[in-house]
Order: sequence, then structure tokens, then C-alpha cells
Amino acid sequence: MIRQKAVEDSLAHDVPIVEHLGVLCRFRQEFYGCLTRRADALFELTDAVLCADGPVRDLVGLSPAAEHRRGHGALYGAINHGRVEISRLRRALAGLPLPRAA
Repeated sequence: MIRQKAVEDSLAHDVPIVEHLGVLCRFRQEFYGCLTRRADALFELTDAVLCADGPVRDLVGLSPAAEHRRGHGALYGAINHGRVEISRLRRALAGLPLPRAA
């Protein structure tokens, strides 16, 4: 995970970007906290889905993605046995600022 301090130091001249990265960093931490079983594998799976070049048609295709560093066995283990605390995720999403119109 990118450390927020390093990002702030390198982008100190562009305050809005730093603020947005701070929001993203805090949300990622909150999201990880919502994953109560197989958290690492589920978190990497989420990153792989979000960073995919196009639509994800099957999960096994995510195994070779750089963001998912585990094998396909861990991927299916996370899907079958991982847990997400939905109420906590709902609170984390509700706490995000609304995007501004461009």
C-alpha cells in the first residue's frame, strides 16, 4: 500500500490531489477493516478487479494480475470463506464526501 506521507511529500504543491489521496487512503484502511476473514486475499482481489484493463468475465483471469499476488486457490478461498462486515462497509461508504461536478 502507498504510504500517505510519501505521497504528501512528493505532491505538496498540489493540495487538492493530496486531500483526495488522503480520503482514498483512509477509505482503503476502513475497507480493509471491514474484511473480517481472508482479508488480505479479498483486499488484493478487490484491487485486481478495480485495476483490470476491462470487464472482469471470470475470477481466474485475475490470478496473474500484479495486484493479486496470490494463486487462484487463494482467490477461490477468499470468495468461499472470506467475510465482509456489511454494516461497517456501509458506514465507511456513507462517510465518503460526495464527488463534485466537473
